[in-house]
Amino acid sequence: MKETFENFIAKSTVKAADKEHRRKINFNIGKYNSVVPAGKSQFLDVNLLREKAKNIKWKALETLDKQLETFEANISRKGAKVIWAENAEQALEEIRKICEEKNCKTLVKSKSMVTEEIHLNAFLEKQGIESVETDLGEYIQQLDGEPPYHIVTPAMHKSKEDVAKLFSEKLGTDPKATPEELTLIARKTLREKYIQAEIGVTGANFIIADTGSIAVTENEGNARLSSAWPKTHIVIAGIEKVIPSINDLALFWPLLSTFGTGQRVTVYNSIISGPRQSTEKDGPEEMYVILLDNGRTTILANEKQRESLYCIRCGACLNACPVYKNIGGHSYGATYSGPIGSVITPHLKNMNEWKHLSYASSLCGNCTEVCAVKINLHELLLENRHEAVESGLTSFSEKMAWRMWKQGMLHRKWMNMVGGKMKNKVVNGMIKGWKEYRGEIHFPQKSFNQQWKEKNKS
Repeated sequence: MKETFENFIAKSTVKAADKEHRRKINFNIGKYNSVVPAGKSQFLDVNLLREKAKNIKWKALETLDKQLETFEANISRKGAKVIWAENAEQALEEIRKICEEKNCKTLVKSKSMVTEEIHLNAFLEKQGIESVETDLGEYIQQLDGEPPYHIVTPAMHKSKEDVAKLFSEKLGTDPKATPEELTLIARKTLREKYIQAEIGVTGANFIIADTGSIAVTENEGNARLSSAWPKTHIVIAGIEKVIPSINDLALFWPLLSTFGTGQRVTVYNSIISGPRQSTEKDGPEEMYVILLDNGRTTILANEKQRESLYCIRCGACLNACPVYKNIGGHSYGATYSGPIGSVITPHLKNMNEWKHLSYASSLCGNCTEVCAVKINLHELLLENRHEAVESGLTSFSEKMAWRMWKQGMLHRKWMNMVGGKMKNKVVNGMIKGWKEYRGEIHFPQKSFNQQWKEKNKS
């Protein structure tokens, strides 16, 4: 627990003072903010649709067992094989078996946060299998040996100059290459991998129960190539991704694209319902769907936190969060960063080890305001803090500090006795590292209460 917390403090302290990092993030998020209003203009009443989407996800999660069984039955009839994985280890073992059976040497995968969650690339590398990221942002991060920085935009923290330098070092390209030239270089490299790969891996933005299908949303076409070119297609999806009906996509696809990238709809939207059928000319010969729990049923069993499973991974809360914009995605040290990551990570992993993430928030409520499915994120962060305290996961010094604060708040005279000079000395002496990048904190000599009384007497 101490190591995880100290790593977070160390990384966030460095990033918060990194002006160049902040410039890049503000520039990229600024571009996002400029296009989102145009995307929202397609909706007559965006808040009503957000509420409707939330209700659909509520229905799906309240009947999750039935929805998943319906999905399994429907997609199995079309020849796909459904595998249930209780945790990351089971999912990885199933993938290993499939790779061994297919004598897989090269695997291509499209952007998928759930594969990051189970650390698929590192696992495959140990098995001697080349796993290639085909999303451009993920490919950049893989070349740099870094995990994704953002749920939707993996390389958001990099400028075009950073990418040109990286490609020059790793691929021997011109260090002054333009973004267009770099994209063509990546395209040429990745196209060869599609041909070589025995297996393609994708995630699923949505699992559709009534038709037994998965829906994949993307802007580059790499997910289509990853699922169609190799002979075997493996889908890895969290069980919370289920929606009851294919008709629900008419709502969720525009919401995801608008809140994720500001588009009215993304460039490629695919519905995959199984391997290649006898009447079809292309597509994979075999399809496996791994339904991953990995802590999700723990959240499902928590009546108050269950709402966090409604998330459709649009990333809007990250772009809106003042903490994320200052400390960056890697500081969190978890697969899922930003407000949604701070809510679910302590439950997916270990509350004692990860409870500090729930305090990485100003509780301004902006994450809740922008959430595509109206999850009350700031309230869930507070609930996490409450659960940690109720479980006794607080240190003795923290307990004593809050008891002293409580007593001070209950006695106005005590508060007034601690004047401005004393407050300044105590606070500036206690906050370590504050003055390294900031000025001292200065409290007024008299409290508001004292000033109010003096004004009224006069």
